[in-house]
Amino acid sequence: MALNHIVFGIVGSEKAWRFRKTYIESWWRPNHTNGYLFLDKPPGPPLLPWPETSPPFRVSDDLTDLLNNKSDIRAQRMVHGIMEVLREVKDHKTLRWVVMGDDDSIFFVDNIVDVLAKYDHTKYYYLGGHSEFILSNYYFSFNQAFGGGGIMLSYPLAKALAGDIESCLKRYVFLNSADNTTKACIADIGVNLTPHQGNHQVDFRGDISGFLSTHPLAPLLSLHHFDMVDPIFPAKDRFQSTRHLMTAAKADQSRMLQQTICYDRRSNWSLSISWGYSAHIYERIMPRSYLIIPIETFTPWLKTLKPPNYMFNTRSRSSADPCEAPHVFFFDSVQETAAIGSGGGIVTSYSRAWPRPLPACLSSGNHSADFIQRILVFSPPTKRTSTDRCECCDIIKADGGEAEVIVRECRSNEIIA
Repeated sequence: MALNHIVFGIVGSEKAWRFRKTYIESWWRPNHTNGYLFLDKPPGPPLLPWPETSPPFRVSDDLTDLLNNKSDIRAQRMVHGIMEVLREVKDHKTLRWVVMGDDDSIFFVDNIVDVLAKYDHTKYYYLGGHSEFILSNYYFSFNQAFGGGGIMLSYPLAKALAGDIESCLKRYVFLNSADNTTKACIADIGVNLTPHQGNHQVDFRGDISGFLSTHPLAPLLSLHHFDMVDPIFPAKDRFQSTRHLMTAAKADQSRMLQQTICYDRRSNWSLSISWGYSAHIYERIMPRSYLIIPIETFTPWLKTLKPPNYMFNTRSRSSADPCEAPHVFFFDSVQETAAIGSGGGIVTSYSRAWPRPLPACLSSGNHSADFIQRILVFSPPTKRTSTDRCECCDIIKADGGEAEVIVRECRSNEIIA
C-alpha cells in the first residue's frame, strides 16, 4: 500500500479558497499526492496563476437540471464530487481508496496509508469518524462519517456509489446534509460505517488543547474546522499553527498526538506528553485511567441546556487546585538526534506556555514544577506499527529548568499508575 493508491477529493468554494489554501498546502505533497480540488466556480484573477503547491482544481458539475432547480445544492454537490473525482482518474488499475474532505481538512497522509493498508481494498468499506458533539450524531446519524474529518471509501464501493449517484441524489433530494446523503446512498448499497477514532470533525468551539492533549489510542488521520476554533498554539495564528503542527508530523506521523505518561517518584510528579503537540506536568501521581480523560478547555459546537455534550467523558478545567491544574507546555521544535543509542532518534522540545500562578501541591510533598521551562522528549527513529497499547516513558532529568524524557515500549507487565 502506497500513497499513489489513494485519490483525494477536496470540495471547496472559490470565495473561501484564498483563506483556506494554507490548510490544504500544509499536507499536500506536489507530484506525490493524487487528487483534485473541486470549486463551485472557476478561480478569479486573484487566485491565478494556479500554484503547484495546491491540488489541481476542477469546477464542480452544474446539478441544477438534475435536481429540478433546487435552490440550495451544496450538499448534493459534495456528494456528486465522489463520482467526479473518479471520473478524473485516468488509470484505475492502481486505485484502491477514495478520500473525500473539505477545504479546511488537514490530513495526515502517512497515517492514512498505514491505516487503510490494514483493510482489504477489494471489499466494500466506508470509513470515517463520528462528530465529537453528541447532538450532531443524534440529529444526523450515529452511523455516518462526518466529511470534514474525511470520508474514506474503498474503490469498489466508490465505483458502485458513483454508478448510482445521480439516481441517489434524486432519491434523497430532500436531505440538506452532504454527509447524511452520502451515508444514505451507501446504506442503499448495503454497507455500513466502519468508524475510526483518528478522523476528527472537531465540532468544538474555543480552545481545543484539552482534546488534542489526550488523543485516543489510534493513528491521527485528520483534523477539521480550524476556522472555528482558537489557534492551537500560543502566539500563533491558525495558519501558523497548522504549519507548526505539520513540522512534527513530517518527522513522525505515527506518534502524532499519541499520549505517553510517566512519573517522577522523587517529586511525585505525573508527566503526560501528547507527542508533537503538548506536555503537562501534574504535581501529584495520577493513574493513566484519569489522565486520558480530556480537560474540557473547549465548549460545545452548539449551546445546550445540559450535558451530555460530547461522545466522551471530560474533566473540568480546574485553575484553583494546585494538585489538579497542570503546568502546560507546547511543542516548540523537532530534530533528529544521535542521543538514543547507536540508532539515533527524534527529539521534540516543549516550552512552557505561561506561568502557573498557583502554589505547590502540598498533599504530594510540596515539590513545585515552576522551575521547569522546557521538556525534551527523546523517541525512537522507527515509526509505530502497532496501536494495541500506548508507549511508556522514563524521566531521566528534572533540573536546571529542564526535564528530559525517553519514550520506549512498555514492558510486558508494566502498570502506568
